[in-house]
Amino acid sequence: MRNLTMLTDLYQLTMMYGYYKTGSYRNEAVFDLFFRQKGQINYAVGAGLEQAVEFINDLRFDKEDIEYLRGLKLFGEDFLKYLSDFKFTGDLYSVAEGEIVFPGEPILIVKAPLIEAQLVETALLNIVCHQTLIATKASRIVQAADGKTVVEFGLRRAQGPDAGIYGSRASIVGGCKGTSDVLAAQMFAVEPKGTHSHSWVMSFGSELEAFRKFAEVYPDNCLLLVDTYDTLRSGIPNAITVFRELRAKGHKPVGIRLDSGDLAYLSKKARQMLDEAGFEDTIIFASNDIDEELLDSLNVQGAKIDVYGVGTKLITSDGMPSLGGVYKLSQITRDGIAYPVMKFSDSIEKITNPGFKTVYRIYDKATGKAFADLIALRGEKLEKPLTLTHETERWKRTVMADYEYKELLLPVFKNGKQVYKCPSLDDSAKYCSASLSTFWEEYKRLKNPHIYKVDLSDKLYELKQSLLSAVNGEVHGI
Repeated sequence: MRNLTMLTDLYQLTMMYGYYKTGSYRNEAVFDLFFRQKGQINYAVGAGLEQAVEFINDLRFDKEDIEYLRGLKLFGEDFLKYLSDFKFTGDLYSVAEGEIVFPGEPILIVKAPLIEAQLVETALLNIVCHQTLIATKASRIVQAADGKTVVEFGLRRAQGPDAGIYGSRASIVGGCKGTSDVLAAQMFAVEPKGTHSHSWVMSFGSELEAFRKFAEVYPDNCLLLVDTYDTLRSGIPNAITVFRELRAKGHKPVGIRLDSGDLAYLSKKARQMLDEAGFEDTIIFASNDIDEELLDSLNVQGAKIDVYGVGTKLITSDGMPSLGGVYKLSQITRDGIAYPVMKFSDSIEKITNPGFKTVYRIYDKATGKAFADLIALRGEKLEKPLTLTHETERWKRTVMADYEYKELLLPVFKNGKQVYKCPSLDDSAKYCSASLSTFWEEYKRLKNPHIYKVDLSDKLYELKQSLLSAVNGEVHGI
């Protein structure tokens, strides 16, 4: 991963200069990175931590960067000299990659000198929110596939090389079993997937000749695209002819691919034709603008599809082009005293939670299922019985006598040193699957999902209310 220190908004640098000139740059700050409720998405899959770690480890201004900033004529030489020795010295906490997260709760927390915490905002939002967005879309698609294999096929439709590469990575976290992107497969040790295109078929004198030539090259990995001319009258019959020839030579054909038309109807007819020809163990692979809504419909129609190649609508997160992630100051130290702070708004969803916090996931011990998440001030201890209270409607309460819990935010950097070993991509994907399995199906359904409880501890709620009540012509503590 290349050095991304200059991947920032200009105002981050001008604020840094302001902090430097006013002497406040060493004040310790706490920032929360989270996303707000948006559309039908009830949960998200945290992703991008490994690239965030690489970004923090490589944080530095090279000579070329300093010369460029000098040329902007916005910064003094003393500040530029400070930047030449810049490095991250703070702490970073994050959920594990593949963790299920919900609106309003921190995915990542930075605790560092104000000038450092300010600089990393833009890049962390870019890295974490993009991969979390694609991992979430992948998870929804995989859930809708109902046990069928999903492969990511989106590189050519991605919005640039980085979106293709890291979107592919995120799709694996979310549950995809492979990618067509060879560079991503190489970088992240994922098996690349793919067969041939329509141009292969069209480049030969006949469809049958094209299939035979492909089978000659890949006799043990022969999956044929059958919809170039006429799926039912030529594509599948020609594929069956070649499959018989392969079998006679001792090879086992893989299957066929459908890339257009009515996938439910064609897959059922294809399955019937293949089975009648004695190829019951061949697979049917389908692509063609697939997303979770189409998958849900195909399931209802009884489609006979074994593997889905999902491209455009996955890699672009069709229907939700951004996660809506934000990075908000929640605590600032002045003269050695830590002050919790918060953003006020007329819109309740934009009022932030103050203080240095953590997140606990509470499980019903009898079922092992996740019951609620609790955002609490760091250092708060959970008691038994535990009273969970709605974030805003405080009359809504649940008392849990027998429960288990885990803390979601893990220490990743301490005093600028990495203290967390990033797991393999395969392990992150397994973690995601295991985490999802702890939630009832009602929380994961595509339409009108049941809203999972994300509550505030009593101490955090009281702190938030005290800051809200302090607004009297002036916003105190900000």
